[in-house]
Amino acid sequence: MNVFIREMKSNRKSLIIWCIGIFLLIASSMGKYAGLSASGQSMNELLAQMPKSFQAIMGIGTFDLSTPIGYYGVLFAYLVVMATIHATMLGANIISKEEREKTAEFLFAKPVSRNRIITSKLLASFVNILIFNFVTLISSNFLVQNYSSQAIIGDITILMGGMFILQLMFLFIGTAIAAISKNPKTAPSLSTGTLLITFMLSVAIDMNSRIEKLKYLTPFKYYDAKILLFDRNFDAVYLIQSAVIISVLFRITYVFYKKRDLYI
Repeated sequence: MNVFIREMKSNRKSLIIWCIGIFLLIASSMGKYAGLSASGQSMNELLAQMPKSFQAIMGIGTFDLSTPIGYYGVLFAYLVVMATIHATMLGANIISKEEREKTAEFLFAKPVSRNRIITSKLLASFVNILIFNFVTLISSNFLVQNYSSQAIIGDITILMGGMFILQLMFLFIGTAIAAISKNPKTAPSLSTGTLLITFMLSVAIDMNSRIEKLKYLTPFKYYDAKILLFDRNFDAVYLIQSAVIISVLFRITYVFYKKRDLYI
């Protein structure tokens, strides 16, 4: 039995639905941009009159919304939320589902070590988020370029690179929580709860500059679209911190999964 192929087939339908969803979100958002641009209204002036709290919640920041890439920068925050939810749920479910669905007995009765099982599951998860990211990259380049007279592939590629690192972090947050949790049914909710808390913290930081130092506690601030589009590269501190977080969570997943009692 090939665990990797089994997991790819198991998550195939879900992955297709998520990919269609991300394509439709980008297409509808850029269509809205085209409509607003054609109306002749100044989106920058209109949104500048909005309260700062509203701008923070919407992720507007300092983007030039009159340009396709500036508008996409706002949209990117929502793409990241979708991508990280997908990664978190995937990580939590791929580890805990054997116990939750009472299939652990079938899986572990096979002559396959736990190390091989977890490696195959993580590899399948990695391929899933890679496909999700690639679909988002292709869709973004195709749809945004339709409204831009300048090449935007470099900007979007940088944003997708940041999103992929975030996907990895939240994937391993999901797997680590699932490996540690004694109740497999609570792993997805605990994982998404962690995502929600870190996301709300990033919004709070945008609303109140006095708590900016807390940005190191939320991965959503590591790869902020405003910074990536302005600097066109990644902050070395955030890259190192991301690597440490991923490595620690990866290790936790292996250690606790090997030690846990599987209730079958």
